[in-house]
Amino acid sequence: MATDASPQYRPVPPPPDFHPEISLPQSPTHDGLHFWQFMIAGSIAGTVEHMAMFPLDTLKTRMQALGAPCSNQPFGVRQALGSILKLEGPAGLYRGIAAMGLGAGPAHAVYFSIYELSKQVLSRGDPNNSMAHAASGVVATVTSDAVFTPMDMVKQRLQLKSSPYKGVTDCMRRVMTEEGIGAFYASYRTTVIMNAPFTAVHFATYEAAKRELMDMAPDAVDERLVVHATAGAGAGALAAAVTTPLDVVKTQLQCQGVCGCDKFSSSSIGNVIETIVKKDGYRGLMRGWIPRTLFHAPAAAICWSTYEASKSSFQRLNTG
Repeated sequence: MATDASPQYRPVPPPPDFHPEISLPQSPTHDGLHFWQFMIAGSIAGTVEHMAMFPLDTLKTRMQALGAPCSNQPFGVRQALGSILKLEGPAGLYRGIAAMGLGAGPAHAVYFSIYELSKQVLSRGDPNNSMAHAASGVVATVTSDAVFTPMDMVKQRLQLKSSPYKGVTDCMRRVMTEEGIGAFYASYRTTVIMNAPFTAVHFATYEAAKRELMDMAPDAVDERLVVHATAGAGAGALAAAVTTPLDVVKTQLQCQGVCGCDKFSSSSIGNVIETIVKKDGYRGLMRGWIPRTLFHAPAAAICWSTYEASKSSFQRLNTG
């Protein structure tokens, strides 16, 4: 009777002190953070920034909205503020803040996470590459604007004097029914054209100013927070002033047909500018530049310092 002479192999048991550990693959990190941590830090920063500065945003919207009776809005910040407080009370400064809260968090999560990833790819290891910072900012804003534009439109319509909408849900439902989904993105092209140079100037100025200021106080944590706030404020103010005319166009497109504001046959930037200049002269293109600058300087300071503080917290968590 034939027998199988091939040797029998048995698994060798592991030594008694062997303890296997299961390790999950880690996602690539930049600045010691994971992608989701950039998103959370950006979401916190954006929400804090916009909620804190919302009254100035309301003043800007009121001053930029043209038409009848919108054209009767005063140019001066003091007059606009006095009018709102007299006729509507302090609550008038916060109409639409719910829409801002719903839009700012997700949009800034996308904004900062895309910025960090783009900066990592485009800078190619050079932390002083201003062109990479500017280009990364443009990529980030084009992406985040797609998220934020619908809620920004809702927010601005709620901010108008005698707004016909009861709240965020009512505004979204009526716009969808009466104007269609395209109304939510009527200003998207203008927003991107405005925010691309805004963000390029903002990020390039911020990174350059931060680098110079950090050289003065490389180790002091308290001074580093001041550096982020100072660099952010300067970058925000400069970028806001330069892009005010396009912001006026954006407001016109988002508020068209509401409270007597002009209705445009197309979302053409040239068409809107022509209408503004015909009604108000070239100064109409700078409506609201003071509250816009006053908004973006401290808002950028709040946003960047909050963002960098959130990143630092995550970095300590990751290394601790």
